[in-house]
Amino acid sequence: MQEPMRAADLLARRLYEAGCRFAFGMPGGEVLTLVDALERAGIRFILAKHENAAGFMAEGVHHRDGAPAILVATLGPGAMNGVNVVANALQDRVPMIVLTGCVDADEAQTYTHQVMDHQAVFAPITKASYRLTAASADIIADRAVTTATDPRPGPVHIDVPIGVADAIPHARAPRRRAAASPVAPAGADLAWARAWLSESERPIAIVGLDMLDGEAATVLRAFLELFSIPFITTYKAKGVLPEDHPLCLGGAGLSPLADGPLRGLVKSADLVLCIGYDPIEMRPGWREVWDPETQRVIDIAPVANDHYMHQSSLAFVADPAATLEAMAEGGRGRATWTDGRPEEVQAALAAAFPTDEHWGPAAVIAEARAVMPPETLATADSGAHRILLSQMWTCSEPRALVQSSGLCTMGCALPLAIGLKLAAPERPVISFAGDAGMLMVAGELATAAELRTPVIFLTFVDASLALIEKKQRERQMVNRGVDFERHDFAAIGRAFGGAGVSVRSRAELRAALEAALTAETFTVIAAEIDRAAYDGRI
Repeated sequence: MQEPMRAADLLARRLYEAGCRFAFGMPGGEVLTLVDALERAGIRFILAKHENAAGFMAEGVHHRDGAPAILVATLGPGAMNGVNVVANALQDRVPMIVLTGCVDADEAQTYTHQVMDHQAVFAPITKASYRLTAASADIIADRAVTTATDPRPGPVHIDVPIGVADAIPHARAPRRRAAASPVAPAGADLAWARAWLSESERPIAIVGLDMLDGEAATVLRAFLELFSIPFITTYKAKGVLPEDHPLCLGGAGLSPLADGPLRGLVKSADLVLCIGYDPIEMRPGWREVWDPETQRVIDIAPVANDHYMHQSSLAFVADPAATLEAMAEGGRGRATWTDGRPEEVQAALAAAFPTDEHWGPAAVIAEARAVMPPETLATADSGAHRILLSQMWTCSEPRALVQSSGLCTMGCALPLAIGLKLAAPERPVISFAGDAGMLMVAGELATAAELRTPVIFLTFVDASLALIEKKQRERQMVNRGVDFERHDFAAIGRAFGGAGVSVRSRAELRAALEAALTAETFTVIAAEIDRAAYDGRI
């Protein structure tokens, strides 16, 4: 006889229908029914060593299977440990379902141990926060999934009381919101956009993370090629078109060496197209780079501009891919940038990030890119190395380099890589982190060992918060609070059951990478570099 569906089962069933196959977290007594329901529904629960890392593992899975990430945390300290990764999901536009356990409302009147208002905490850093009820469990589950995945995606929190999770609701047919059809612009503004395209001699596009999903990349490629439009991407949009495409100018947002030439090109354009461009990834130098009073600027995004990082001449709040198709209808290509400026910028960028460094962070990245197969998936932690990596690591597909770009969270690369490898076990996966970031999450090497995920964890070892230390020196400030001891990261890797090796040359790094590619367990590669190795490089 089939057991009756609990409220937690209804929630888990809806998450399974949304494509979720993994959930991550650290259970407490308050979420035992929830974990049981997830497993029964076919969603594997994976124990991490910290809720923040669990959330990034969940995000890593999302970047491969497209389903919402699932983070599970118990009440009080468990839920609070996940605050950072939830805020990161909001800023990085990651659909995430955050499930926290809580005591029943009546119990909370007289029982105070670890009891706190989870919804008050999560409301400012999520798109919505719900408290599960038995009678509406299925509806709340559907609302959570659709809210998390609606443009722009983000995290949704569900607080699950212990008694509600076990409750048996009255049986009824599931209620599901129909998927919305893409909307494209029409009318006079569309006519203006078509006219501007046909008249433009120096168009340029800035492409953002809204173009990563569905068939958007195919439409984008056809549009840019038809009208011969060179394009820049944000870091999270790297690979939306292969970066060896002749129209690609690479990523932008953090590096002064890259941003200088790219901003200059944007300023000289007669038409700027912001295509699915979310400026939350960009630094102040990209604020109002163009002038809508003297340049024609078309902003195409699924949500209205409330950021004020830039303004436009025309603003389409619509599906970006459908908008491009509407703008291209009846259009004919023409020669653009006959003065060769984009090619000059491409040459300047190549010169700014040479691959022939004898040894240092650029050499590490260049050697890794040369050794790792083209289908490699990579993650980047926050720090000086991320700026360099985002310019030098070429991507041939979307989400081939995953990083925290909106919130810039340290300690994300290692757990993101574990999630990627779980979801795509056939693909090589490499994580790039500074030594400080690695120290934040070293305990998750145990998770990598337990899951038998043979990820390569490449760590830049310079015993310093290199980017912050560099900023101190540039401001002629005394060195404070940025230095720590040089630790044996290779030994840490071996202690947790993986392989570990320290390298101090290209030849040693190449040998270590080649061995790691065939290893059955994870490998920590500690690349020893000088503390000032990033000077002049980023």
